Amino acid sequence: MTQTPSLQVTPQPGIMEIALYEAGSATLSGRSDVLKLSSNENPFGPSEKAREAVAHAAQAMHRYPSTDHARLRAAIGEVHGLDPDRIICGVGSDEIIHFLCQCYAGPGTEVLFTEHGFSMYRISALAAGATPVEAPERERTTDIDALIAATTPATRLVFVANPNNPTGTMIETAELERLALAVPQAVLVIDAAYAEYVSADFDGGAELATRLPNVVMTRTFSKIYGLGGLRVGWGYGPRPIIDVLNRIRGPFNLSNVALEGAEAAVLDRAHVDHARAENARMRDWLAGALTRHGVPSDPSHANFILARFADEETAAACDAALREDGIIVRRVGGYGLPECLRITVGDEAACRRVAQVVGRFMAAR
Repeated sequence: MTQTPSLQVTPQPGIMEIALYEAGSATLSGRSDVLKLSSNENPFGPSEKAREAVAHAAQAMHRYPSTDHARLRAAIGEVHGLDPDRIICGVGSDEIIHFLCQCYAGPGTEVLFTEHGFSMYRISALAAGATPVEAPERERTTDIDALIAATTPATRLVFVANPNNPTGTMIETAELERLALAVPQAVLVIDAAYAEYVSADFDGGAELATRLPNVVMTRTFSKIYGLGGLRVGWGYGPRPIIDVLNRIRGPFNLSNVALEGAEAAVLDRAHVDHARAENARMRDWLAGALTRHGVPSDPSHANFILARFADEETAAACDAALREDGIIVRRVGGYGLPECLRITVGDEAACRRVAQVVGRFMAAR
């Protein structure tokens, strides 16, 4: 009998250190009335104009999409007052993060981020063969001094989410500039996925990325624009860096449907303004309601709150109580916060339902 040969090829260093990404749950066995608040999705969904654009684009799915994303980049530039030639589009901002690690990190280099930072920073660093390095936060908030202290001559990328996920906290732009100037040997990547939820005039770090040679800002259409299912993100920064990233970007990385939907979405400012206002209203209400029930949270600048419990056991028990009621939130032990639950801000009915269940749970403790 012929013996089946064994595989002789092994993965690149770092690959097997990557834990498989776990997305927020979406279903509960035996329930049809599930309220999903685990993935920071916009409860109002995409704008009607984006829906119409997607339906129209679907008629031409047999055609290859644009390779330069010129129309979408122009629309983003128009809305944000940015040079379209300094914009790159990707499959969510995750792909831009991956491009940055592929281009600027590698064996013998380090990628720095905060202890409660987005998990894709570690994943993309390891995928590039680089060493991921965590810097401590101060009460769940980015600590610039700690990041500066953690840099070494091997540091090539520094990722800072502002506002941060999963904490919802943020720091001043002046602090980010201080960090960029302190690490000239590295690229500072400002992950501004939740920037639209801060205020209408918050630029997410765009001015720094315009002025400084080592700052890149990333953004996404998955949050306030409600296009998580289309997977569209973008980055903005110095032309030399954007040119490097485009050299490894697949020529057809975004579909016609995604490009058309994102263009319509970014131009529909009324939908964004409505989503921002409703999120701020219900975020404040939910945070206040949970605080009155004995569950505090830091002031959030995103579309979720990080509810803090006495310990991991209490957080797990509350999560079970919410699931029993058909509500899915996010356990964040993997982010070093086992005593917390990240709760997406839904519409008013959803927020009231969460507060009622949490209140009932805490009253029974």
